[in-house]
Amino acid sequence: MPDYKILIVEDDEAIAQTEKEHLEKWNFLVRCASDFKGIVSEVADFTPDLILLDVKLPYYNGFYWCSEIRKFSKVPIIFVSSADDDMNIVMAMDMGGDDFISKPFALSVLTAKINALLRRSYSFTGQMNLLEHKGLRLNLADAEIFYGEKSAQLSRNEFKILQLLMEHAGKMVSRDTIMMQLWESDSFIDDNTLTVNVARIRKKLNDIGAIDYIITKKGIGYLV
Repeated sequence: MPDYKILIVEDDEAIAQTEKEHLEKWNFLVRCASDFKGIVSEVADFTPDLILLDVKLPYYNGFYWCSEIRKFSKVPIIFVSSADDDMNIVMAMDMGGDDFISKPFALSVLTAKINALLRRSYSFTGQMNLLEHKGLRLNLADAEIFYGEKSAQLSRNEFKILQLLMEHAGKMVSRDTIMMQLWESDSFIDDNTLTVNVARIRKKLNDIGAIDYIITKKGIGYLV
């Protein structure tokens, strides 16, 4: 397993240090957050592959920080907390968490949970900023697509449409769903604009050799 980076966001310094020392024995690169007013900055600076996030923190709780992180990152997040009632667990998942571990816990359980989530998150792409399907790779960092040795750059709307289709690979995505998603991201797109953007994506895909990559179900939606 690669040397994945883990950020521990835990107010109890003794617990954080114990987790850090244990995970370092498994060759993880570990940092304990120290600026509890600036967790987003810590994430941006360290660029972790996984975050261990407590619910009870100084200034703002873990739910707040999870929702803030989700505005710019899909990094896997495991909530670690003694506040393990159903409401907190549900809220952790609703805010964008990927798993929940109740305190107290065995360090072996923590390691197993981390390894399982890392496998699920990175086994197919190798990194979270890349989507891959049927030989096509989409770089989420710069909206560039790759097929074989060729590549092409996507516009903002083209990128968001293709990203949505690739995230739902193998499933039909309705035109309404695509337009709603773009509206929510401040890309004001109507039915005609969607058709034009899909046509442009198709041309770029064809130019790099990904022929017939997008399948159209007339009047319904698209499938990759």
